[in-house]
Amino acid sequence: MTIKNFINRRHFIGTTAAAAGGLILPANNIFSMTGDTFPSNKHFLYRRAANDPYIDTQTKNMAFGYTADAIFMSEDNSHTWPHRADFWDAKNITFSHIFENGNILFATRNRLYLSTDKLSTYREIIMKNPDGSDYLPHIPKNPENPGWYFTTLTGVNSWIIDGREILVWGNYGNVAGGAVPINIYYSTDNGQTVKIAYAFGINPYRHDDGAHGGTTGNPIGNPDNSKFCRHIHCVTYNPDEKAFYACTGDGDRPEGHECKWLRGTYDLAKDKWNWEIIIEASLNTRYKGGGINFVDGKLYWISDANGPEPWDRGLFCCNPADIANTKAHKLLFHPKYECANMIIQDGVILAGHYATASPWECGIIYSPDMGKTWVEYDLKEYGPRSPIQFQKKNDEGWFRVDLRSGWINVADVLFIKPK
Repeated sequence: MTIKNFINRRHFIGTTAAAAGGLILPANNIFSMTGDTFPSNKHFLYRRAANDPYIDTQTKNMAFGYTADAIFMSEDNSHTWPHRADFWDAKNITFSHIFENGNILFATRNRLYLSTDKLSTYREIIMKNPDGSDYLPHIPKNPENPGWYFTTLTGVNSWIIDGREILVWGNYGNVAGGAVPINIYYSTDNGQTVKIAYAFGINPYRHDDGAHGGTTGNPIGNPDNSKFCRHIHCVTYNPDEKAFYACTGDGDRPEGHECKWLRGTYDLAKDKWNWEIIIEASLNTRYKGGGINFVDGKLYWISDANGPEPWDRGLFCCNPADIANTKAHKLLFHPKYECANMIIQDGVILAGHYATASPWECGIIYSPDMGKTWVEYDLKEYGPRSPIQFQKKNDEGWFRVDLRSGWINVADVLFIKPK
């Protein structure tokens, strides 16, 4: 399958940039204190980062950050930033991932870049269709609104599968920055190649009209796929099934529901995906959600159902085979308000409230024991903020969490360390 686009390759010229010299920047005061000097409660220590640089992602001991005009890499859990490169569009970075081998894949609104040498150089990555041909972003009607091709709500986007790190993620677009096609992307070679795993169809309500997308303007998306959505909430992997799950949002349309769950399998030898839509449901059901996790064979997710009451919300658990059978779902916790972001690691369940959809200023949902007990904290000193992009703990034991203004605008970074 080839996804049709409206740009040719000569508009995209690969970029290589030399580093502007390594700088040992001072610690950003996240980790400069020890013991009880961190703010804390009964369950965890926490600290907001100083955004210098803004810490966009972490993997083990490594972290990637940016300022308005430069990009940075840390190898000591964000204490210092010895690796630096000037980057002309750093202020528009919307996605980044550090592979376990140290490669850094990062993206602006509609362009991808890769560094394989700790930011000494970087180059542009041209996405590929499933058949290997170039997939190039559409030419936006308004250059200031090219769409967010790569931004994601989730903080865990790669998994070690049969000894190989595989990155799979979907874009949370059509919220800000212009209309955009919705895709699931993947890389099996540490970012050297990025391809389309699944391309949603043309959304008749998200044409490129030069602003935020509407029913007029240029149609964008995969014309060979009748299934469309607004954006992707989550993509994750179930090792027991060797299958990927994705969920989307948001609206109920005359043509069908934008809230969908997909199940996909990948054949590495053939470099081929097989996707099936297993659920299409109303926005006012538990299937409008995110934060999908798999632990010990069980599927966990959290719902941000909205619409007229009653709301089908909560944090749920079931066997993967029972996802379409609501009677088989177990409600582990009811946060009352719509939530769509969650991580589970080492028995800790960590989720957040949207500041725009709840009375919480900066609401954290926490279970230290896989859902046996629950507590909610409001870190009011940091609000109003919406916690998203929960990332795995670094080598010092700190979860990284985006704190967004509204629910999507970059604002702050929060670190949480379980006691």
